[in-house]
Amino acid sequence: MAVERIQPAGLNRPTGYTHVVRVGDLAFIAGQTASDSSGGVVGVGDVEAQAAQVYENIKTALASVGADFSSLVKTTTYLTRSEDIEGYRRARAKYMPTDLPASTLLVVTRLAHPDYLIEIEAIAAID
Repeated sequence: MAVERIQPAGLNRPTGYTHVVRVGDLAFIAGQTASDSSGGVVGVGDVEAQAAQVYENIKTALASVGADFSSLVKTTTYLTRSEDIEGYRRARAKYMPTDLPASTLLVVTRLAHPDYLIEIEAIAAID
């Protein structure tokens, strides 16, 4: 089965990973953070602003394989503060108000950059 590696326009250019890997009718989206297209951190200290940027990045990643949020079948969310769970959920509801994918939520000590409060990786099923 062919493996397609995609670095979507509009996302920062990583040096050590690929944003989207498509295998057949599945797309695996690398953990998305609150980075803008130039790699700057959006919403320092504000989990809702960071989550919105993360979901915008996921939206861009999904579009690169002709998909949208309804295609998500699994997400894994990492937060650095348990008190941010409700803020994350409010932001998520703006992008996915219904038909949520299977989901795992973890609270971790730290993410790759000290200003990141949230990271979300995803799997989408593509028609």
